[in-house]
Amino acid sequence: MSSERFDCHYCKDSLLGKKYVLKDDIQYCTKCYENLFSNCCEECSVPIGCDCKDLSYKDRHWHEPCFKCAKCGRSLVEKPFAVKDELLLCTECYSNEYSSKCYTCKKPIQPGSRKMEYKGNSWHETCFLCHRCQQPIGTKSFIPKDNSYYCVPCYEKQFAYQCCTCKKAITTGGVTYHDKPWHRECFLCIGCKKQLAGQRFTSRDNYPYCLECFSNLYAKKCVGCTKPITSLAGAKYISFEERQWHSECFTCVQCAVSLVGRGFLTHRDDVLCTDCGREK
Repeated sequence: MSSERFDCHYCKDSLLGKKYVLKDDIQYCTKCYENLFSNCCEECSVPIGCDCKDLSYKDRHWHEPCFKCAKCGRSLVEKPFAVKDELLLCTECYSNEYSSKCYTCKKPIQPGSRKMEYKGNSWHETCFLCHRCQQPIGTKSFIPKDNSYYCVPCYEKQFAYQCCTCKKAITTGGVTYHDKPWHRECFLCIGCKKQLAGQRFTSRDNYPYCLECFSNLYAKKCVGCTKPITSLAGAKYISFEERQWHSECFTCVQCAVSLVGRGFLTHRDDVLCTDCGREK
């Protein structure tokens, strides 16, 4: 009685006592299996035989010894790697060749590491330092000046103007008056404390005043209505013997006719038109 045959599915040679490979529950001798199914190695172009481990990446295959960095030749088996122009590279070679360099230390910034980017330059997070305190700026706000970078507290201490009123740093939106700086919200009328930024104002003894306060405090008073006369507001006025009137207030005290451009007479402190003056 003959024993059951056990042959290669492709060449029909007996596999009894020989090495074979099962694929989809079908047996093949190693020679037929390699000819039919083996992948060619990307590195050496030799088929990857049954006795070698087949390493693959995106439908490409390598012998285990051939799976190495194209630049330095180190094995990439079970190590992180990158691909550039179809070449396998270890992360160190990839970084040296293609990663951005730190603007401060000039060393490559490894893929996946934390970094800072500004105006086309890159830094390791630990290399992006405040020029004054030399502490990492990280995610905090910073201010560039003269090719250096400052955290906000250091910039204010070294460069920012200090408000004449509150003595705090002015970083944006200041007002300069008589070569002295103020915050807009601190530049106030010395009289009523109203904000003067963007408004018409004047000064006396180096103190700023809104027009209303200045008029009330320092302008001459109209003899007729007793209200201040100020040329700052564009008002026209009449002056006579150290007394002043608004043009519209310069009238005869008896008949109220306007005396602007007309002759007039005085009686004690009163100003009269010529008709009313003759009656006196």
